Amino acid sequence: MTRAPSVSVVIPAHKRPVELRRAIAAARAQDYAGSIDVTVVFDRAEPDMSLADEGDRPVRVLANQRAPGLAGARNTGILESTGELVAFCDDDDEWVPEKLTKQVGVLTRSPESPLVTSSIVINYGDHSTVRRAGTTTVTHDMLVVSRMSMLHSSTFVFRRSALLGSVGLIDEKIPGSQSEDWDILFRSSAVRPVLHVDEPLVRVLWGKSSHFSRNWETRIASSLWILDRYPEVAAHQRGSSRLMGQMAFAYASLGWRPEAWRWAARSLRADPLQWRSWLATGVAVVPRSSELVLGTLGRWGRGV
Repeated sequence: MTRAPSVSVVIPAHKRPVELRRAIAAARAQDYAGSIDVTVVFDRAEPDMSLADEGDRPVRVLANQRAPGLAGARNTGILESTGELVAFCDDDDEWVPEKLTKQVGVLTRSPESPLVTSSIVINYGDHSTVRRAGTTTVTHDMLVVSRMSMLHSSTFVFRRSALLGSVGLIDEKIPGSQSEDWDILFRSSAVRPVLHVDEPLVRVLWGKSSHFSRNWETRIASSLWILDRYPEVAAHQRGSSRLMGQMAFAYASLGWRPEAWRWAARSLRADPLQWRSWLATGVAVVPRSSELVLGTLGRWGRGV
């Protein structure tokens, strides 16, 4: 019988104690046959050492030792981990019990693949929405067209050797650590197509408490970083239009009308059907309508 590879779970944490304990408990309660250890990395917050546990599935608590932000926290956890596989989980998300068993089973059958993901359930208030990818492999070209938000970072299970080698660590220079998950998907898919379990194996909490939910200036800066870093996105009509439409919406939400209209116009020249740009033009006129739009989309498990 093949031995199940060991898994190190990396959970970046800030100031969500209730959600964090739930995330840790779900990681330790996996029905997985292999060993599991959990590393909680506190970023710009005092580490809660009461979380540490030396049980069968131990929990370590660390402070971020690298660049402040999500990327540095994840890299701290990766470098301190000892498992053959490294799984990410955000501190406000929750795994279903069979997550690792199903994903690792797929990954072990493809020894050259660096990463496996899964679909998700989005919880927004009292609404729950399943988001599936409709595929079992995700290629680089698919990611150029769309970020594919159902490939959430809390679903990622990597070979640790790939993070230390062919794929590399999380890029700590991305503005505000936003779009770092898209970047690591790009880099992973450049090695091999990303494997995907098209079942909702993670419950993702959306809302105003989400890390990047309303950080508009960071969204804009990270989108510009993606366009500069990946010329294939900038050159793709649908892919670039989508990203520019998101930037237009961000500018509109900030009340920066000229920039919102400029980016919306650029987006619509590339793809006249890009709905994010049409939304942005309306929000630019009434910036407070941004919250209504986001709330409506969120209840259906969608974002801008």
